[in-house]
Amino acid sequence: MAETVTRQSSPDRYQIDVDEGTAGFTQFVDHDGQRIFFHTEIGEEFGGRGLAGTLVKQALDATRDEGLRIVPMCPYVKKYVGTHHDWDDILDPVTPAAIQVVQNR
Repeated sequence: MAETVTRQSSPDRYQIDVDEGTAGFTQFVDHDGQRIFFHTEIGEEFGGRGLAGTLVKQALDATRDEGLRIVPMCPYVKKYVGTHHDWDDILDPVTPAAIQVVQNR
């Protein structure tokens, strides 16, 4: 199975595609040096393949490469960074201001 993660710009998200098509995405908003991840979704038919982990890992690596900090508002991203500590040095807490940025997007 071929997996490809790409960044989409409308809306801002990273998308994972497999041979059968688009399997899912993680959405974010960039604000003031932070990338706020607020929603991750994998289609039911693609569940159990580890695609969410592959997607989020590549999205977090790209965020580091772009020099941005990570705000894990999305429950899946929060859980992922809680068990994978490669990004601890660039994690920021979810704040009321970050929530407002997402609500205003």
